[in-house]
Amino acid sequence: MIDASLVPEHTLVTANGDSAPLDITSAVNRNFLLTLTITGVVEQESIEVSVFTSADGAVWDAKPVASLPQKFYVGEYPLLVNLESSASATFIRAHWEVNRWGRGSTAVHFKIGIRFRDVPAEMLKSSISSKQV
Repeated sequence: MIDASLVPEHTLVTANGDSAPLDITSAVNRNFLLTLTITGVVEQESIEVSVFTSADGAVWDAKPVASLPQKFYVGEYPLLVNLESSASATFIRAHWEVNRWGRGSTAVHFKIGIRFRDVPAEMLKSSISSKQV
């Protein structure tokens, strides 16, 4: 079972960046939950987080397999990442893009954490079953 912190909570982010690669070969299934936690933010700034895959941990796919839309506020933001169609993916990493606008300083100032864990198949089945009722 995978339960990893791609970015430790309360990490100060002031520019675009990437997490360290995470080996997902030990995952029980190919469904994951990425959770972006924003614990600090200044007004008039945004962050967008995407998930990229790689077969070897060195060369990364050009397009993300999943993305969270821009976020502006403190909170927890979950994203279900399904890698069933990405059989060659053995590594993932998070990538974030930040932006600041308006008057005053253009320096970005986010405090974030990113957690990545696999979702047990039973949870997915029960979630799908309850939505079909």
